[in-house]
Amino acid sequence: MIRHVIRTTGPYRRGGCSRQALLPRSDAFALPLDCWRSPMKALLRNGRHARRLQQRGPFAILGCLLVLLGAHAYAADEDARAELEGLRRQLEELRQQRAAAAPVASGVPLVDRNLDNRYGPDAVATVRQGRLKIGGLLQVWFYSIQNDNKAWFDVDAWAAAVGEPPPVPAGSNEVCDNDSFRIRRAELSFAVDIHENVSATILLDPARAALSFPTFPSNQGSGISGDGVANYNPGTAPDGTPTGHIRNAAVREGLQDGSRVLQDAFIDIHGVIPRHRIGIGQMRRHLGEEGSRDSAQLDFAERAMIAQWADLRDTGIQVHGAWFDDRLQYWVGAFNGAGTAFQQRQNRADDNDAKDLTFTLLGRPVWKDERWGNLELGYSMLYGLAGEGRHRNPLAAPVDASYQQDTVRVMQYAWAHYAPGGPLAGFWLRGEWGLYRDRFAPFEAYPGLIGSPAPFDIQGWYFAAGYRLQDSPWKDSLPRWFRPVEFVFRYEDLQNLFYTDLVGDFTGMEDRRRRLDVFKTTVFTGGLNYRLQGHHAKVQLNYHWVNEESDVSRSFRQVREVRNDHLVVNFQVAW
Repeated sequence: MIRHVIRTTGPYRRGGCSRQALLPRSDAFALPLDCWRSPMKALLRNGRHARRLQQRGPFAILGCLLVLLGAHAYAADEDARAELEGLRRQLEELRQQRAAAAPVASGVPLVDRNLDNRYGPDAVATVRQGRLKIGGLLQVWFYSIQNDNKAWFDVDAWAAAVGEPPPVPAGSNEVCDNDSFRIRRAELSFAVDIHENVSATILLDPARAALSFPTFPSNQGSGISGDGVANYNPGTAPDGTPTGHIRNAAVREGLQDGSRVLQDAFIDIHGVIPRHRIGIGQMRRHLGEEGSRDSAQLDFAERAMIAQWADLRDTGIQVHGAWFDDRLQYWVGAFNGAGTAFQQRQNRADDNDAKDLTFTLLGRPVWKDERWGNLELGYSMLYGLAGEGRHRNPLAAPVDASYQQDTVRVMQYAWAHYAPGGPLAGFWLRGEWGLYRDRFAPFEAYPGLIGSPAPFDIQGWYFAAGYRLQDSPWKDSLPRWFRPVEFVFRYEDLQNLFYTDLVGDFTGMEDRRRRLDVFKTTVFTGGLNYRLQGHHAKVQLNYHWVNEESDVSRSFRQVREVRNDHLVVNFQVAW
């Protein structure tokens, strides 16, 4: 509360009046009469000064009253203005809220609008128990392949060289060089956190059921597209009946395999053992670098030839440990390992008591360093026992459900990845080597010709490099539309072409029918990626120059180079 001080000019303390009086603003002139009377008498004794005070005193007092009243009125007026302005703002806010709440004509149904509001970005779906996260990956391809009416194995030339009728007709290759659109992947994943230590994942991919598409990046593979590019059947049915090409019936009838739709179905236990996770169920075995990478994050439209076998799922258990901000990691697992060479392992019963054991070690000596970038090194191994037969010729002593002779199965991978920092930021290099040892089932390779094939060992490797403009130090000087471009290159080599051994000792017919020669395929890939939204929305354009190894120096090996260079365009959306 404001108080006014009225000072006197002399020691007037009569009548209980002090030298100064402190009064509230509202009582500024409500002084006791004695306080006024004492100084007034003193001034009257001064003559002229007394007369002046008598004449001017009332006017001075009146002026002070007017000034104080005006100030009080002005303050009250300011308070009223502020209150009025506040009311105006509140009224405007109410008008805006009413306008926002008013229905707006739209072509979007009310149900869709409500779903958008409820299941928008990062929203968690409501389920009976736990929290559900839904993800997906859609890849739409268009590919165009050079036309060649003959495949890699020239059966007619072989028959002419040995002077015998061809065991199978020459494959026309017509079913493998047609230009086509394709749904490469249509993954839909459901991950639920059911407990702080327990979660579960299910991944479905209906596109994996298709059996009629050619393999990539070489269309000479005998198996299912995406499972590898090994060529081991020149065109016969399992009983040796000529078919012209192993894929003819699948293309004519659009065959599918429903057991391939279920990709992942596992329970994840975490938080029980520090820095460890345990997966139980069907999942991707962690083998190699590119084989274990998420399909949405591939640098090229398709994995390298040697890495495709590592992408196969199997049923079992896998433990993952990580330390030092994921700079040191390991995986160890045990899986069913059902089937023979190049067959799928997923969603099927095991065919023996043995299990495939897997181990992977990953180290990152340099990681997230602004100057030196990222360096990753790793090694993987699978060791298992395939088959259950005890006889060299399983057909002579068959075992229920398995004609394959006991075989040690081995897969190995070693890789390195480096992405420098500093002025070289944007560049990246990858390299990977792999080895695969297994055995075909009787008459699986060259049906009707090889009844008891021997084990095989094949190797392959690739080197890849790229430059991502978005990560380069001079990206700000580029046009915005050009920054998402990434240039990529890959060279790969794989022993994938299996040929019956016809140059051995012809007197040992049993040995002749067991051994397989293996030739290789090399592929140069060049292209670019356009990342509209990282890996969530991108377009990949790859051109593949494919070369099959051919050896015409020996008359018994009639193999040829196939005209099968091709273009692949991948349109991808991931969420």
